[in-house]
Amino acid sequence: MAVRKSSYDYDDILACARGELFGPGNAQLPAPPMLMFDRITEVDEAGGEFGKGCIRAEFDIKPDLWFFACHFIGNPVMPGCLGLDALWQMTGFFLGWLGVPGKGMALSTGEVKFKGMVTPRTRLVQYGVDLKRVMRGRLVLGIADGWMKADGEPVYLARDLRVGLAQQS
Repeated sequence: MAVRKSSYDYDDILACARGELFGPGNAQLPAPPMLMFDRITEVDEAGGEFGKGCIRAEFDIKPDLWFFACHFIGNPVMPGCLGLDALWQMTGFFLGWLGVPGKGMALSTGEVKFKGMVTPRTRLVQYGVDLKRVMRGRLVLGIADGWMKADGEPVYLARDLRVGLAQQS
């Protein structure tokens, strides 16, 4: 892996999607249009609410994003599952950033609450993930709580996000 940075721009996260950031066979982000953020503004191994690490990201909302045209016709909103996927994506990125080998996979979420929506009028989505536990043994697992804000207003809250890393055979 290249030098571990505390923030990543769009070119960096596209390199991660191509498998170039953490090396072959290791954590990758999905490519656009499934990549759900434009930059990672902070990654810290000891930060966050629980002192076990945190990651923050931002997504610039444009009215012509692909999901607005189909969800829902006449009442466009960002699907809740895409915001949740962004939190899983960030958790997997964090594990790869730590240098833990393996490909990431979302495993589960304990609880999700939706308090608002992202519409074409929204300008900026902010995400935060606070790690609660990182297991680095035979099982590589990150457990975290996450949140999402639309133009500064909380809209999603997720507890006990679980992402694992598995070695490819």
